[in-house]
Amino acid sequence: MIHGFGLCLGLVLSLLMFWPAHAQAPQVQQISLLRTPEGLLLSARMGLQPASVVEEALYKAVPLYFVWHADVYRARWYWTDKRVATATRTLRLAYQPLTRRWRVSLSNDMAAAAGGAGMQYALHQNFDSLNEALAGVGRVARWRVADAARLEPGADHEVEFSFRLDLSLLPRPFQIGMGNQAEWNVEVRQTLPVPERIEPEKAADHAAGVHAIELTGEASVSEPTR
Repeated sequence: MIHGFGLCLGLVLSLLMFWPAHAQAPQVQQISLLRTPEGLLLSARMGLQPASVVEEALYKAVPLYFVWHADVYRARWYWTDKRVATATRTLRLAYQPLTRRWRVSLSNDMAAAAGGAGMQYALHQNFDSLNEALAGVGRVARWRVADAARLEPGADHEVEFSFRLDLSLLPRPFQIGMGNQAEWNVEVRQTLPVPERIEPEKAADHAAGVHAIELTGEASVSEPTR
């Protein structure tokens, strides 16, 4: 009986040794909304710790695509809330073996149906380490998610915000079976109330954090079709 228990214990330990390391969900280190005369600005910082299998793919020069997305809704007591604005930005993270550097590229292309290879990029920045590149990917500063004209004075609004690793933009061979692998499930979602008070526009603080994602650019804010 003791011998059987020892075999079972050994089997459990073996399974634990080879159990895949799960990616940790992005840690929301900071997030805020600022309402200005020009529009609604979102600033956020995520802590990213990809699983070892994800890092391995990166070092094999497989690009990863991280998507920031925000939907702005206006409350309606007589019907479902109305979506009044949508904003999306995609960041491509890729390792460059020849230079041993990391490249982050920003796209505000909201129609990425052609996949990652067909996306148009507005800005690029290089980093010396993966940690620096991940800090850049996980940070957005004063991102305009809605024009001021889309926010009705006196009405209640909220932002449904998400940050995720978009597997649909990966090369086709890497997409097979990934939907069931927890290591590749990197996502965070939050709902934020929009401030009623309109603050005066302030100059962006270029001294704080990794200067990378002043890759902010203009945010491709769109008016929903419905």
